[in-house]
Amino acid sequence: MIDVRDLHKTFEGTNVLKGVDLSIAKGQSLVLIGASGSGKSVLLKCILGLETPDRGTITVGGQPTLPPKFLDRFGMLFQGAALFDGMQVWENVAFRPLQSGMARDKARALAIEKLDRVGLSAATADQFPSELSGGMQKRAGLARAIATNPEIIFFDEPTTGLDPIRARQINALIREVVDDLGATTLTITHDMTCVHAIADNVAFLKDGRIEWAGTPEEIFNIDQPYLKAFITGTPT
Repeated sequence: MIDVRDLHKTFEGTNVLKGVDLSIAKGQSLVLIGASGSGKSVLLKCILGLETPDRGTITVGGQPTLPPKFLDRFGMLFQGAALFDGMQVWENVAFRPLQSGMARDKARALAIEKLDRVGLSAATADQFPSELSGGMQKRAGLARAIATNPEIIFFDEPTTGLDPIRARQINALIREVVDDLGATTLTITHDMTCVHAIADNVAFLKDGRIEWAGTPEEIFNIDQPYLKAFITGTPT
């Protein structure tokens, strides 16, 4: 579904991506891990079309990832949920349908349906983001990400800022929603619990390249020193 080949990106003389090769099969959940500054967010922005690579190719379903057609196929859960403060929760969830011209009553009904899907009550729909806890905001962000039943969903650090219990709840919810939709997903994270909970496959990005890729079972039994230190949190 997503294929990245020999992707390079430089910012002000700094080579951030140095020939990334990455493939995600249709319906697969891939978790991309790596240290801060390894290029995870830059890679995600390139796939989304928010950054233009210096060279290399990105295709989705065999087609170039060129907005706006491509943008209609994806949903995204942003780090920190990124809800609009001045909008009610239901307006946030139904943001894209509203922008596409859907009637407000239908958009609100759709939002309530998606909020229920992520475990939030209909009463939440008329609240503002500031009235929600961090975990509830993440759930609302997930509801927005799945509002249009997308083929592809991106998760940017989905458990950042959550306590371990709420992080586990969000991970379980993501896995459940992804399975229900049959969506292709890419998650970027530092949180190794995400690997356990939602990954079909894992890729490790280091110094602008994919240094390792495999299954969750393989990564937790690996002997490569740097990767082993990363997943266990052991200083090298």
